[in-house]
Amino acid sequence: MSAHSRRSGRGEPLVLLHGVGLDHTLWDDLAPLLEPHFDVLRYDLLGHGGAPGIDGTVTVADFIAQLDAELDRAGWQSANVLGYSMGGLIAGAYAAARPQRVVRLALLSTVFQRSADEARAVLARLDAAATQDPAAAAEISLKRWFTPAFQARRPERVACIGQRLLRNNRPHFLAAYRVFALGDPVLAQAAPGIACPALVMTGAEDVGSTPRMTRDLAAALPRGEARVVPGQRHMLPVEEPAVVASALHGFFLPASGGSSLI
Repeated sequence: MSAHSRRSGRGEPLVLLHGVGLDHTLWDDLAPLLEPHFDVLRYDLLGHGGAPGIDGTVTVADFIAQLDAELDRAGWQSANVLGYSMGGLIAGAYAAARPQRVVRLALLSTVFQRSADEARAVLARLDAAATQDPAAAAEISLKRWFTPAFQARRPERVACIGQRLLRNNRPHFLAAYRVFALGDPVLAQAAPGIACPALVMTGAEDVGSTPRMTRDLAAALPRGEARVVPGQRHMLPVEEPAVVASALHGFFLPASGGSSLI
């Protein structure tokens, strides 16, 4: 694997796509729980971590091409795909564009059809990100993403995510954030054409990818199901990796009789 990707575990192929401003280390808490049952591939999206940089011309199609290349490099004709936040936008668009390559799809903390107020809020955050002090912007994001209880219990893990945000190349980050902020039509158009089974999951207290969005997205998918985790915000794979892993085992490996939650 290259510096911007990691592959570990044994079993069914599973690709993990992180969110905007993050990198493949987002999955450090969840991946060990998946490795006994899955061959897990995680990599940095374009413009993040060690991946090639991007500019304002980047589109979802570029991220689709990157996922094609990563699957080819792994030697996989198809795989299960899990996308988180912006990664969910990419994963959903990929499943519609490449149905033969996606066995099952999980969309975690994924935005869908923002309301007018929600659209204005994300565009305001995009504008602020271009001028705001990076440390102040990171602090605001962390407070929105993590529950107060987790911030108090695991300050070192929250700080690690914060440092990842501060290391971003700002032009590359802004280019990716623009794709995320303006991506609603992409997933709305893709959803009816996603033929594979799909699990859509979020935290009950997530103000960015809300329970309403999760239920509406699941309803828009031909074979979608929704799950909402009580008491959680945006950082499900970091705060509750065991809950997410249990749900993924039950969904991706239905014949195993894995337990499902919620």
